[in-house]
Amino acid sequence: MSPPGRREPVPLAIIHGRFQPFHIGHLEYLRLARERAREIAVGITNPDSALSPPEATDPQRHRPEDNPFTYWERLLMIEAVLDAEGVAPARIVPFPIGVPARLHAYVPAGAVHLLRVFDDWGAAKVERLRDLGYAVEVLDPDAKKGVSGTQVRARMRAGGDWRSLVPFPVAEVIEALSLERAPDRRLAV
Repeated sequence: MSPPGRREPVPLAIIHGRFQPFHIGHLEYLRLARERAREIAVGITNPDSALSPPEATDPQRHRPEDNPFTYWERLLMIEAVLDAEGVAPARIVPFPIGVPARLHAYVPAGAVHLLRVFDDWGAAKVERLRDLGYAVEVLDPDAKKGVSGTQVRARMRAGGDWRSLVPFPVAEVIEALSLERAPDRRLAV
């Protein structure tokens, strides 16, 4: 039984994001979810550019320049963080929130979707998931957004300090990826 004021953990929760790249705000989200669930699945949105249509509440999320990392590269980042954080069991799945009718192919119906809502896009996702019949909980509803992927990518492009905005394991993955990428896909690391 949980102490007074605490709810029983849910068996399986799903968190999701673009993770372009996975940054310290995402780490906070993961840690909040870990407190709420016995098992976590991490959904990677925009897994395929064909499944990423424009969104009225977040018009930049589908643009190639705002999605420099592939699904595979983001999976590597998340695996590194999960390992460093000791989060197990955990699963990583595609999460095509832009084509909500496809979500059932990737996530179990009984999972609880844990979200943080900072803007209209976050509110739209809550509504979208609830309309599909998924259980949804908003974590830390009064929190303000700190770091954004936009900030991280801008610093990378400018050759600024982006490493302080991502967990250490993510910086290591990005640096290794930069060496492997074709010159036209390299980031300023």
